[in-house]
Amino acid sequence: MGTSLAFKIYFPMFQDNLSDTLKKLKITAVDRTDDSLEGCLDCLLQALAQNNMETSEKIQGSGILQLFASLLVPQSSCTAKVANIIAEVAKNEFMRIPCVDAGLISPLVQLLNSKDQEVLLQTGRALGNICYDSHEGRSAVDQAGGAQIVIDHLRSLCSKTDPANEKLLTVFCGMLMNYSNENDSLQAQLINMGVIPTLVKLLGIHCQNAALTEMCLVAFGNLAELESSKEQFASTNIAEELVKLFKKQIDHDKREMVFEVLAPLAENDAIKLQLVEAGLVECLLEIVQQKVDSDKEEDIAELKTASDLMVLLLLGDESMQKLFEGGKGNVFQRVLSWIPSNNHQLQLAGALAIANFARNDGNCIHMVDNGIVEKLMGLLDRHVEDGNVTVQHAALSALRNLAIPVINKAKMLSAGVTEAVLKFLKSEMPPVQFKLLGTLRMLIDAQEAAEQLGANVKLVARLVEWCEAKDHAGVMGESSRLLSALIRHSKSKDVIKTIVQSGGIKHLVTMATSEHVIMQNEALVALALIAALELGTAEKDLESAKLVQILHTLLADERSAPEIKYNSMVLICAVMGSESLHKEVQDLAFLDVVSKLRSHENKSVAQQASLTEQRLAVES
Repeated sequence: MGTSLAFKIYFPMFQDNLSDTLKKLKITAVDRTDDSLEGCLDCLLQALAQNNMETSEKIQGSGILQLFASLLVPQSSCTAKVANIIAEVAKNEFMRIPCVDAGLISPLVQLLNSKDQEVLLQTGRALGNICYDSHEGRSAVDQAGGAQIVIDHLRSLCSKTDPANEKLLTVFCGMLMNYSNENDSLQAQLINMGVIPTLVKLLGIHCQNAALTEMCLVAFGNLAELESSKEQFASTNIAEELVKLFKKQIDHDKREMVFEVLAPLAENDAIKLQLVEAGLVECLLEIVQQKVDSDKEEDIAELKTASDLMVLLLLGDESMQKLFEGGKGNVFQRVLSWIPSNNHQLQLAGALAIANFARNDGNCIHMVDNGIVEKLMGLLDRHVEDGNVTVQHAALSALRNLAIPVINKAKMLSAGVTEAVLKFLKSEMPPVQFKLLGTLRMLIDAQEAAEQLGANVKLVARLVEWCEAKDHAGVMGESSRLLSALIRHSKSKDVIKTIVQSGGIKHLVTMATSEHVIMQNEALVALALIAALELGTAEKDLESAKLVQILHTLLADERSAPEIKYNSMVLICAVMGSESLHKEVQDLAFLDVVSKLRSHENKSVAQQASLTEQRLAVES
């Protein structure tokens, strides 16, 4: 209550004094009497310190801003104070455009060439504040060429570690940050001017200075979002500097700042490897160990950030292989221990890490031989009922990748992977459905497995249902591919009958029109097997799916790949055994299309065209 009253008593005096000062300043600014000018400027600074917003409004209303442009001269002893006043008023958003309109940017940028440290400091502050969140301010500084001068200063002052110089460096870094924040073209300009190596050098030399370090980190965070910055960062020792800095941080917020720079940088493969070589992984593992049992919100967040970053580092081929170390590496072993953990975040990161390690045959074979499959199936088992979808998805991704080498398939089948995966057939989550389908498709190269799965009525019915998942193209495509694979690998009449009875034929015919040649081809081969083994059973479905018309279109289309033309003709010959389909072939004048293909540049297509033409001629 007392302070509020005192303030009210003081305020009118403050207003009157301010009005007098502004009037006096108008006169002295023209006369250029430095002593009285200095007194007026001191009064203004005092008034701004007392109440910045009110004073700034008064300054704007008085028209004094325009006079400041003429006071920003290198020779005057008052210059630093004028720049300081501009820096203070530009803390208010409503004052930034008026500062630009008053023509203050050009003289301020000229002052960046001053040798006086205080003038440089206040000028840097003024320009930084005018640029903050202001398109007009940035544009004016850009046109006046301010950024290049500041970068040159950073370069020349970089190695001086006295407190005054570090303060100036901090202001200049802040100014560049405000100048380019969330503005891609200005960030690209700074990158082209070579700001990145300079900032990295600054970080290395001044890592003891918290304010400057923080400013460098924020600047890195801004620049690292830009793709063009990554190569420049990769050519510096940024990884080493950040890891060194990271190791020193005890405070959660400071570590978070380093994390915010590491994440976008670690998207670059060269930097991934540099970070691994600089020892980041060991730091991350330590954080995981420290935070795993904590239920504090910030610790849970840090555990997630550390484990996510770990997974990101494994996306680079070289960094991943370095950490795998033939499956004997400490990092690989630690990550394995996350899978049986009770922490969902660690289970997720562990499964994703395994999926990333499983990106070449050698690693996959080693992991399957060393019991990884059983660990992943154990993890899936814990998430069958009301499980964590992201963990399900990650564990299925890992199993899918492990199933790619031919030698692993039989081992994984005998370990019971298909049974473990089929437990998720009831999932309604498209990402889980997609990975489940991919895993099964990878596993059924063997005839026996394909026969067994193809006779599973529940599975086939679910596949047919998913073939109609129009909102999820990936699930739809994978379901069709699995239906086709079941037929191609089993070559079984029973499997074909199950698929026909479940209504799967129309989806295989649709798949033959896919934009992906590999899918078209898989569909045509499966349909040819159906026609060869169970044409009578499938006849009606092939007719209603308009198979013959589709084959005609594929053969007539010049863009169709040679293997598509070849398999389409094989299929035409195969369906001639059906009376109704034979009639459709005759009605569509296939001879014209096929005879043209006899001169096709692909020999197999040309030969098949001759055979098909003979068959059509005989049957007509």
